[in-house]
Amino acid sequence: MRRPIPLTLMVLTAFATSLPLRGHGNSAIDQNPPSSRTFAFTYQVHVPPIKHGTARFMLWLPLPPQNEHQKIRGIQIESTVPHSEGRESEYGNSYVLFQPTRARQEEGFDAAIHFVATRFEHKVPLDSPSAKLVTMNNPSDLQRYLKPDKLVPLNGVIADLAKEHTAGDTTTLAKARHIYDYVLATMRYDKSGEGWGRGDAVWACTSKRGNCTDFHSLFIGMMRASGIPARFEIGFPLPDSKTRGEISGYHCWAEFYLNGTGWVPVDASEAWKNPAKRDYFFGAHDVNRVFFTYGRDISLSPEQHGDPLNYFIYPYAELNGKPFSGIQTKFSFQDVPPGASPARSR
Repeated sequence: MRRPIPLTLMVLTAFATSLPLRGHGNSAIDQNPPSSRTFAFTYQVHVPPIKHGTARFMLWLPLPPQNEHQKIRGIQIESTVPHSEGRESEYGNSYVLFQPTRARQEEGFDAAIHFVATRFEHKVPLDSPSAKLVTMNNPSDLQRYLKPDKLVPLNGVIADLAKEHTAGDTTTLAKARHIYDYVLATMRYDKSGEGWGRGDAVWACTSKRGNCTDFHSLFIGMMRASGIPARFEIGFPLPDSKTRGEISGYHCWAEFYLNGTGWVPVDASEAWKNPAKRDYFFGAHDVNRVFFTYGRDISLSPEQHGDPLNYFIYPYAELNGKPFSGIQTKFSFQDVPPGASPARSR
């Protein structure tokens, strides 16, 4: 982060506790208390000076939600630039929008989001007879998670692969496991060259490599093509071997809907990296993550003039209605005791 400038602190005391729970809860509850990890997280951006006359500049940052697997406390938004909060309509993702004055644009500015999160292990027992016997009968409000995304078509090669690898399966769980096994057997975690990271499901199944976005785009596409609701989630990873530090980039994962049980967590790319946890990551997300947003093809607000976002985890900005690049970012965390007061990570 360059050139820190004086910042005015605005504390949103009610935000974290007022967010609704998203999606359907799981009725199958593990009787053992889930493991958890509590940490202070800081999301920082620096916008360089913009000398562009009467330019209109807008900056959107994602805000982390609270749900049954993630508790958020003490969100603090810092900047010398006025901001407003919003929520996009399709997935319910929350954001903060900054609109600097012309004078502030010409100087450049910083913005930061600080919060304390407790992340709980999300683990769904899939070995029960009832889970193994479930067939598809999806609630009507899950229809969005059965539709294609721009880079996740549900026809052509994706549909063919789904049909081939679920042939003979009569339950949702069997189909999901065979699709998961296919993705792990076919893909490799490889960020060399170009093309990876866009979450292009057809590119992924053709190239047979990529990062977490590519793994889960292929998984979600095959699941939806099989008639199983599946959704994309994105946030940041927390290293399990460190208690503080910077985070270099995002991590994403998936969930699919099992009727009578609820959303079932999957992390195919982590399973590829950790073969010993292959079974664990089919039905579980560990505590080493923080969740920010759902979905693909996201239109943030009426003020957004550019194309829908492929996914929303990094800052998005527009200058006179056109996407603006050049924003610097820094993401950091520090583990804290479960009852600690909100504090900034360094």
